[in-house]
Parts: sequence; C-alpha cells; structure tokens
Amino acid sequence: MSYFAVLDTETNWYNEVMSIGLVVSDSDAFRPVETKYFILDPDFKCGGMFSSALTMRGQKSILAGRADALDRIGAWLRSFEVRSLFAYNASFDCGMLPELSDYCWHDIMRLAAYRQYNDAIPDCADCFGRGRMKSGYGVEPMMRLLSGNQRYAEKHNALCDAVDELEIMRLLGHELEMYQNAIL
Repeated sequence: MSYFAVLDTETNWYNEVMSIGLVVSDSDAFRPVETKYFILDPDFKCGGMFSSALTMRGQKSILAGRADALDRIGAWLRSFEVRSLFAYNASFDCGMLPELSDYCWHDIMRLAAYRQYNDAIPDCADCFGRGRMKSGYGVEPMMRLLSGNQRYAEKHNALCDAVDELEIMRLLGHELEMYQNAIL
C-alpha cells in the first residue's frame, strides 16, 4: 500500500506557523491512516486569529519547538514512505514550511476550484474563462458544496482542517495521479 499526507498550518499574529496538522492517507480509499498535530512553542504564545481553536477536546497534540517538530514530522512521514504532501492552497503552506521543500507538493484547491475537475460546481457559478471559480472556493464553501452539508463550519484547527481537506479530495473522486496537474 502507498501513502500520501495532507497538511495544514495555522499562523499567529506575526505570520509565523503556530500549529501543523497532518493526516497520512492510503492512496486508494483516501481514508485517514494516522494523524499528528504539533503546536509550536513559543510561536503559539503570541496568539493569532484562530488561537481559540488550537486545542480541541479529545485531540492529542505535541508541544514542540519548530525544529524539533519538523524533524519529528520528517521521520514520521518517512516511516510511511510519504513523498507527496497535499494542502488546500499549498503554495501558502509550502512557503511557510521551507524545511519540507524536498517533498512533492500538490494543491487540492487547484482541482477543487475548477469546473473541469469538480462536477459539483453548478452551471450558474461565476467562473473565469478557464473554468476557475471567481469566489467561494475556500475550504468551508467547498466542503458545503461537495458534501451537501450547509451547516459545515471550518474549525481553523490545523489537524481538523487537514482531515477535512482529505475529505474534499475523497469527495472530488479523482485518482491521486490527477493531482499531478496541481504540482507547485
């Protein structure tokens, strides 16, 4: 079996990463196999827009310095032989984590936001000539569109969001190879 990982970050008021959530998925069913969640110390201490979502009831987190967290993430990903990282708006997360630049990054949003890759986009949606939606393609509206759950609310907790982004991939229904079109 082969694996890939979905990653999400949350940043503090100084635009520094304060948390990293990852979910390793099997490449066939797009189902979570294992998760990791790091809260970066001291970066989380200055707070951020989503500091209230840093911890969730029942969620295991690892408090670590950035270098230690990224070393542990690398070792964990290697244990699954993960070479590809996926993120929603991957250029942001990749830019925030240059330590992970050796991985092949794929952008989930690059498929989700385009009519030719997302059958759930209604004909009435306002799109550019090449098929990309002009607005409403963030994680929250996309999950609502794909799942049909209009009550869905993005948590802004890096681990919860990474799991939701994996669900977007599953709901889109594309084979992993289709994301080759979404390499950074």
